[in-house]
This record gives sequence, structure tokens and C-alpha cells, in this order.
Amino acid sequence: MAGKADFTEDEWDALQKGVTGSGMLVSVAHRDFTDSFGEAKAIAKDLAANRENTSQLVRELAETHGTGFGLVASPTEVNEGTMTALATAVAALTAKAPDELDAYRAFVLEVAHAVAEAKGGVQEEETAAIAKITDALGAA
Repeated sequence: MAGKADFTEDEWDALQKGVTGSGMLVSVAHRDFTDSFGEAKAIAKDLAANRENTSQLVRELAETHGTGFGLVASPTEVNEGTMTALATAVAALTAKAPDELDAYRAFVLEVAHAVAEAKGGVQEEETAAIAKITDALGAA
């Protein structure tokens, strides 16, 4: 089992930002101010639900506070930052903890789906964002 101690600070930041950034990427894909609060709550709720996950890595990532993005991050910043974080996270896991890669992928996609389903059902733009996240994770 891998945890925070197995990664550099930059790698750990990327792992965290990959999780929360994926939720934010889905949120900004279909912008509606009234949905933002429910979607932010969905991220927090999903993180809390994973604090008892069987994967040590996921449990430690679920303790994340904040998103890694500022309050005024543009959709472009969220998109680019999340894609960069996911690439770094997948590379770090592949090199250092390949047995945790599937758990990480599942966690990231769970957060993304929770956000998409948080308010008013899944929108077309949110589905496209999840597909982009799935591709970045190298998941089928």
C-alpha cells in the first residue's frame, strides 16, 4: 500500500489536484452559478465518504482540504491544471505504486460523476468532461 510518504510534495499535490480538479472540471463544463454550491458539496461529500476506503492512498487523498485552484480560477485554468495534474499523478503512480493506479482512477471518476449528478442530472458538457478525464487517466 502506498501513501503520501511514498511521493514527492509535487507528486502528492498533483494526486490531490487530480481528484478535486476533476470535480471542478465537470462543474465548470456546465456553468450555472446555482449549481456550483451543490457541486462543491458533492466533492466534499465524496471525499468524506472515501475516508474509510480500503486503499491507503485514497484514504489519505480523501483528507484533502481545498481544490488546489483559487476562487477565481477560470475554466481554462481548471482544465489545464487538472489535465497536467492527472498526467503527473498517473506517471507517479505508474512508477511508484502501480497497484494503486486502479483505485486512484476509480476515486477520481467517482468524484467527477458525483459532481455531474449533483444538480439537475448529467448534462452533455459534463459527459464530455468526464470522457476527457477518463482519457487522461488512461482508463477505459
